[in-house]
Amino acid sequence: MNKILDFLYKKQSLIYKIFLFLLSVFLIVYFFPTQGKFKYEIIKNKPWQYENLYAPFDFPILKSDEELEAEKIEVQSTHIPYYVFDQATASNILRSWKTKSNTEVDSLIQNTISDNLIQSLLDSIYSRGLISESKRLNNKDLIYLKRANKVQETTYGNLINQDALNLFLNSTLDTLNQTTQTVLKSFFYDLLEPNVAYDQAFNDKLINSEIANISPTRGSVSKGSKIIAKGEIIEGEKLRILQSLKSEYQSEDLDSTSYIMILSGYSLLVALALLMLLLFLYQYRQDIYENNNKLTFIFFNILFMVFLTLVVMKIGYKYVYIVPLCILPLTLKAFFDARLGLFSHVITVLILGFVVPNSFEYMFLQISAGIVTILTVSELYKRANLFISVAQITGVYMFSYLAFSMIQEADFQSIDYNNFIYFILSGVGLLFVQPLIYTYEKIFRLVSDLSLLELTDTNSRLLKELANVAPGTFHHSLNVANLAEAAANEIGANALLVRVGALYHDIGKMKNPIYFTENQTTNITPHDELSPQESAQIIIDHRLEGIEYAKKNNLPDRIIDFIRTHHGTTTVYYFYQKAQQEAPEDVNIDSKDFTYPGPKPYSKETAILMMCDSVEAASKSLKSPNTNLIDEFVEKIINKQIEDDQFENANITFKDIQLIKKILKAKLNNIYHLRIEYPD
Repeated sequence: MNKILDFLYKKQSLIYKIFLFLLSVFLIVYFFPTQGKFKYEIIKNKPWQYENLYAPFDFPILKSDEELEAEKIEVQSTHIPYYVFDQATASNILRSWKTKSNTEVDSLIQNTISDNLIQSLLDSIYSRGLISESKRLNNKDLIYLKRANKVQETTYGNLINQDALNLFLNSTLDTLNQTTQTVLKSFFYDLLEPNVAYDQAFNDKLINSEIANISPTRGSVSKGSKIIAKGEIIEGEKLRILQSLKSEYQSEDLDSTSYIMILSGYSLLVALALLMLLLFLYQYRQDIYENNNKLTFIFFNILFMVFLTLVVMKIGYKYVYIVPLCILPLTLKAFFDARLGLFSHVITVLILGFVVPNSFEYMFLQISAGIVTILTVSELYKRANLFISVAQITGVYMFSYLAFSMIQEADFQSIDYNNFIYFILSGVGLLFVQPLIYTYEKIFRLVSDLSLLELTDTNSRLLKELANVAPGTFHHSLNVANLAEAAANEIGANALLVRVGALYHDIGKMKNPIYFTENQTTNITPHDELSPQESAQIIIDHRLEGIEYAKKNNLPDRIIDFIRTHHGTTTVYYFYQKAQQEAPEDVNIDSKDFTYPGPKPYSKETAILMMCDSVEAASKSLKSPNTNLIDEFVEKIINKQIEDDQFENANITFKDIQLIKKILKAKLNNIYHLRIEYPD
């Protein structure tokens, strides 16, 4: 049992990687649509590349979206509308019109007209029905009029609308004088209320019912019928039949054996794609592969983009381009590097290619956009750069889609321009990458260029404390930061990262600042009262003190690595030599007491810092610097580090080191360049 536990403990990192891999495969396949994959690629207006295709079974021909839309419009246009006749309104008006008459009308009734005339007019109007015109039709159009429990078929012209009411009153009152007509018309307009209305709810229900009954198919194809021959252009009816066959194939009910086969196929393909990613990390990004936190972060981002795409596809396949898939390479480039970001993006697109419609078009657009993302997005912490890159990415989407549509539709009017709106929405989604990066930093404890930029602020609390407590060290750190940044730019390393590392690499000297030469203002040094071993230990301990300061102030691990490695396993040579000189001849001085414990630099950036730190610190000892002296001085220090194998773990080449030497020589020559002496 102990052996098993011991084995599990030693292999826990590998076990976690296997678990993460299997869990990712399971989650992706679990949410994949479980349907058969049509084995032919259908590209409109392109020749059929396969052998002659015959119908494998009987299947119906699906109507196109345009045909279905035309039938819906026809249902709406041919629908005979229903109107409701409100008998109660008519009865109330007929029964109580006298109570609503005014003095002027009462006088007319007594002197000129009779009650019977008004009553007759009202009967004529309400027997036909007075309509409120929310939906205007032609007079000859048929309608259904619902009176109580009966439905009467009539024409729209039989109802009285506003225009018909004017004509009706004019013809009926024509025999009366003009004054009487005006008064009575005003009276009727105030008195009358519509008693016929369009039955919106009932008509909508009928129309929706008729639309639901529209058949999605027209005709059928018999088993064995030739669908298309090799070399024929995929267009018109042949395209519709092929799409119908694909839809029928994918919607076919699967038995348990077929279901298991499809799941197994998906699992193998997804596993292969993720395995390629793991192999890439193992081969070219060993530090990321060994770090389970970073590995989890990468897999999480891939899963997140896959799930987001699948959710959008559930809403509608046509919205698939709304998903801002380029957030993935943007995020991974911000935390790691461009090559890993692009590789992970390609793997994600390959996985989604199994389930998205028009997979070749989708993959071409997404991979093209991913490449542009990697090539154009630089210095993400600059807001203008992000907006410019988003515009370029959106432009690539639109340009590529337009090119595909020109091939497939051969007509600008047939292009679905809604996708351009989706591309713009996808671009807007890319703008959320900055808050997303900030969230990831907090959750996964990673550091991006945005955080590094904040750490370069010399007004931060920790750097202000360094400037106050150890001003010489602060000045030294600024000089090293400038040298290291220039060297990193020269060899293509992360200049912002190495600058931040240089600013904080010596914060441990705040513990005992006076014991370090750059902070001493007189010729008296406290080391005179200590043994060489004690002095060396104080010097060596500034590394551990720096790590403690960094952790207390929540500096990222990537910055702490600079503190940990900037002296590698070098020797505090001055005190080692002093100890040898002071020791009796029979006493052997152990060099381990004067050696930094390491580790050695393991990246280009940490190696650059070691070189720049040593050269800048030692350059203070130059008495009368000149070009030759500086060149020999730089060569001597860096060659000594190479001889001591300080860079054996770093991915830095001899060519890189030669370029760094060149930059350091040029910078030091500029620093020590003497001004000409001006006359008094």
